[in-house]
Amino acid sequence: MNEHYLKFKKDSPEVQVLIKWWEGLEKDRGERAVLRRCGTIAEVVFSPAYHRLRKALMNIGRVDDNWLSLVAVLSARVKTNDSAASIAEQMATGKADGSARVSGLRFRRLLKMKEQDELFTGMRRIIALLGGNINLQSLARSLYLWNDKYAEIRKEWAFKYYSEAPNEK
Repeated sequence: MNEHYLKFKKDSPEVQVLIKWWEGLEKDRGERAVLRRCGTIAEVVFSPAYHRLRKALMNIGRVDDNWLSLVAVLSARVKTNDSAASIAEQMATGKADGSARVSGLRFRRLLKMKEQDELFTGMRRIIALLGGNINLQSLARSLYLWNDKYAEIRKEWAFKYYSEAPNEK
């Protein structure tokens, strides 16, 4: 097994694998439905689709099953891979009146989440608010590196969100 840690940086091999896997879910709607029906992170590991992703990524680097399961279950909810902006920027823009699609209050609550199940619930709502149009690479990188060791993900989100929506409170 490769000892390289997955980072899901733009155009990295792991992002290419994720996008190919995600596109495969479009062809196999049953597998997508299984993942979308998962009510908890623990249920994700019972999905053959998750294990296909996991196996493909193990050829690239070390896999953290807990965080990868979160990436997989939320990626299954993405309808369109919109790589024009990061997910934080997507949350900060898009309403017809120029305001953020995700309110400042909801955004700050999201940044405080540390538990995976809490983050799973919060991000399901965010994906729904964004209409399923998400930057898949940004989502995967953010979720996979959400833990305290990589607190800079949350800082990066804050800078990007408030750069696009400075008036959100």
